[in-house]
Amino acid sequence: MTSLLVLGSKPEPVLPPAGSYDAVACANASGRTAARHGLPTPLFTVISALLTSGKQAPNRLALQALVGLRTHTLYFYPRPGRGRGPLRRALHELRSFKTSPFWFRRSLQSLPYAFERFEDPGLARYHAMLADLCDDDPGLMAQVRAKQPSSGMLALAIGLAWHDFERCILSGFSFEITHAYADNPLIRERGSAASKHADTDVALLRHLCKRAGNIYTTEPVVSARAGVPLLTDPGPSAQRAAPAG
Repeated sequence: MTSLLVLGSKPEPVLPPAGSYDAVACANASGRTAARHGLPTPLFTVISALLTSGKQAPNRLALQALVGLRTHTLYFYPRPGRGRGPLRRALHELRSFKTSPFWFRRSLQSLPYAFERFEDPGLARYHAMLADLCDDDPGLMAQVRAKQPSSGMLALAIGLAWHDFERCILSGFSFEITHAYADNPLIRERGSAASKHADTDVALLRHLCKRAGNIYTTEPVVSARAGVPLLTDPGPSAQRAAPAG
């Protein structure tokens, strides 16, 4: 059974035993946690376009955490388009140059952050993948369009849909904006550590767990809130090469 460890960036993650998974997937700057704990180079990493926007301190801190790291495949997670009509959308894209694939890719390379493949499927394809995994549930997809899932949840979906892993293990998730690599100043500004992605992430996890039956977590908070089974018996890894996708 091929198993994927999907690693978030919450402080003090509960990691499964070495040998219980075949590959690691990361989200945003959780590669720093992977490196700190001596985990393998991520098979793939999903990084939000917002990290290169330069608009908020947490994004700049995440970029700093990526310096010197690497991943085999980097998935670009774009911002949703804004504005009605082609002219307004074009103006939005012009103003959002620092979150464009070109600027994003060059910014990460200059850190340096190394990757062998750069993938930009686009939001439409990501949403189509999520719709397929969610059985085209109209309520779920309406929620996805209203507030996109986090980079961590997209990494889970990619592992299931495009890399064909038979089991996924979630570690380092808490549905909060806390990070292992730095204190998040938004927590003080908002007066809360709750993630704006949390409701969408929880809804997706509940559906995927019921549908697939192959998602587990090492984090009690994820199990309690989203109904994801705790990984109490990790079992041996299949010890064969993980699917390349």
